[in-house]
Amino acid sequence: MEGIAIRKMSPDDLVQVCTIENLCYTTPWSLNSFKHELTNEEAILKVAVLNSEIIGYVCIRTILDMTHLLNVAVLPEFRFKGIGTFLLKNAVGELKRLHPDTKLTLEVRQSNIAARRLYEKFGFKVIGKRTKYYQKPEDDAILMELDIQLFFPD
Repeated sequence: MEGIAIRKMSPDDLVQVCTIENLCYTTPWSLNSFKHELTNEEAILKVAVLNSEIIGYVCIRTILDMTHLLNVAVLPEFRFKGIGTFLLKNAVGELKRLHPDTKLTLEVRQSNIAARRLYEKFGFKVIGKRTKYYQKPEDDAILMELDIQLFFPD
């Protein structure tokens, strides 16, 4: 991605990250939720930056033997340009270095076809469904999993 840099999220990024969060989600995380994740040693938080502006972010957290993609978001005007894929590749690359044998799981709205296509293109497989998992509006969650060893072979 020309001109776009991926770097570790910092506390100084949180106002811009929360702005994106509020634009992208009907039940957004709070500023305190992001602050908490920044203090978690098992979390991978990255931002995509273009001309000093944060245009997207990704949050991944490992708890014991499970790793979960908590959040990925890109400003609406920058979607469908490969930025989400760029963020995911960077974060999963770091995840593989830290936890090489893990599988990455996520939930995605059943109605969010664009996100589901991104995850499928990335190599995630559907492993289940949670009925009425989301609110505002009510929607089912599709559970997906990625074996990072298969996506990033040694």
